[in-house]
Amino acid sequence: MGTFRIEMGIGDPQGLRYEYVEALVDSGSTYNILPASLLRRLGIEVQGSGTFRLADGRRVERDMGQTWVRLNGEEATAPVVFGDEGVQPLLGAVTLEIFGLSIDPVGMRLIPVDGLMMAAADASARK
Repeated sequence: MGTFRIEMGIGDPQGLRYEYVEALVDSGSTYNILPASLLRRLGIEVQGSGTFRLADGRRVERDMGQTWVRLNGEEATAPVVFGDEGVQPLLGAVTLEIFGLSIDPVGMRLIPVDGLMMAAADASARK
């Protein structure tokens, strides 16, 4: 499967000011990863940290926060990881799910998908 990039807006905590990056779409990455300097410049605060496994098997701990993300003209809040300087911005799986998007690897684009609700039946359908 090929990889591709998409323009992703990262907003300040109020969602008023955005900076745009070319992010690699990476469903193998749990969260969005962005340079810490970008996140700090936007005023995004560290709210905790997480442990992550890298592709080479090493484990690292990184600071995390939450802020506004803009994709395809839509906005929502999503978790962000404070990456090292020079890190390739990544659009991760959690944000894809928040936005209800999936990857079209052939068309190299993001496509809307229905959310899943695994209830046996909707109560209104039984009436």
